[in-house]
Amino acid sequence: MVGYGRKLQGLAVALSALAGFVDALGFVTLGGVFVSFMSGNSTRMSVGVADGHWSQAALVAGILGLFVAGVVLGGVVAEVTGPDRRTRKSSVLAAVSVLLFVGAVSGGLGWTPVAIVAMTLAMGAENNVFRRDGETSVALTYMTGALVKIGQRLAAAMFGGPRWTWLPYLGLWGGLVLGAVLGALAHRTFGLHALWFATVAAIVLTVAVRYLPNPAPKM
Repeated sequence: MVGYGRKLQGLAVALSALAGFVDALGFVTLGGVFVSFMSGNSTRMSVGVADGHWSQAALVAGILGLFVAGVVLGGVVAEVTGPDRRTRKSSVLAAVSVLLFVGAVSGGLGWTPVAIVAMTLAMGAENNVFRRDGETSVALTYMTGALVKIGQRLAAAMFGGPRWTWLPYLGLWGGLVLGAVLGALAHRTFGLHALWFATVAAIVLTVAVRYLPNPAPKM
């Protein structure tokens, strides 16, 4: 995160907010199952197995599989697009936008399972926006790593390290939290129709990426 310029950091925060928004919609719709936070889902699946709640465990296992499939889809899009980083980002975001569009249409038609599938695939795919050597360099849909970075960099600052390098990770976490709050509030009024807000946001970010700088990130 700190290896990228401020505009790319801003993109990461915006995408984290998008993930939080979509995750909140999915969480409320599914009654406590996430569409982007797979660590929490893994725990829920395990507790379901331990308690003998097989239908719950099966649902969460399906979401886990869909998320991984979304990551694969996003990775394929990134690879076939070519080496240009900006083009890769916009191509992955275009795929995310299409999936969220499918989810929004499905939600509007009352096809909730289809909407959930599209949302989960989109969240998996989004993690391919920031890639380095074929792997995710900035996690956008889960924040445990960001919180660890905040703590590590605060500790380093106490011993003479850079004073403010924890701030980008705080911004990343804050983006997801803000997006989740907005998603939960939007669900109260619009239900899954709120996916249209996420779809428009993803399309705007897809276009905006074309105007962002395209340097290699600092190591």
